[in-house]
Amino acid sequence: MGADSIRVVIAEDEMLIRRGLEAVLEGSDFTIVRTVGTAADLVAAVRDDAPGLVITDIRMPPGYSNEGLAAALEIRGTWPATPLCVLSQYVLARSARALLDMDGGGIGYLLKQRITHINEFLSDLRRIVGGEAVLDPTVVEQLLNRADQAGMPIVQLTPRQRAVLALLAEGRSNAAIAARLFISEKTVVNHITSIYTTLGLQLDDDSHRRVQAVLAYLSSR
Repeated sequence: MGADSIRVVIAEDEMLIRRGLEAVLEGSDFTIVRTVGTAADLVAAVRDDAPGLVITDIRMPPGYSNEGLAAALEIRGTWPATPLCVLSQYVLARSARALLDMDGGGIGYLLKQRITHINEFLSDLRRIVGGEAVLDPTVVEQLLNRADQAGMPIVQLTPRQRAVLALLAEGRSNAAIAARLFISEKTVVNHITSIYTTLGLQLDDDSHRRVQAVLAYLSSR
């Protein structure tokens, strides 16, 4: 274990997914200190090992409903500085909202297929550890589509504004959005201001609150 290695606890009852996570993290700047298969064991592991990152499935034994999410909420309430990455097989807007409604950053909601994109997945985990709010791009895309179908004002946005909004919802900083779209940060700020005005959202410089506001809007119907 390197001096700067990030200690990780994994909660996943499916062996294939668990082995996949282990394979992806092995050899990186993350070190797995414990893997568990139940939500109760996850809370105990965080208490005993004080990890630098928790990765947990949402649906776990015994009910396979939202046990992992409930454990994540308990962990954040008891150890608020613990970065959390919740994995899901499907887009569950309410689960994403529940996570992002928690105070502070260091929160991620990713789909399990994201694991196969190794570099992106590791980058997402590092962003979470760094205190950012990270939302899976697939989740953002589906929420945007639902907003379109619901006839929300998002249809009034230009294609470039929609691209900015999608990256904003993923938790990207203004600098990251500018780099991705090959535009200046000033242009990004102008787009964000226009987006928030069109959608009736309050502009906030805090990145976590920006994600909260966007997700609240996209999942409001």
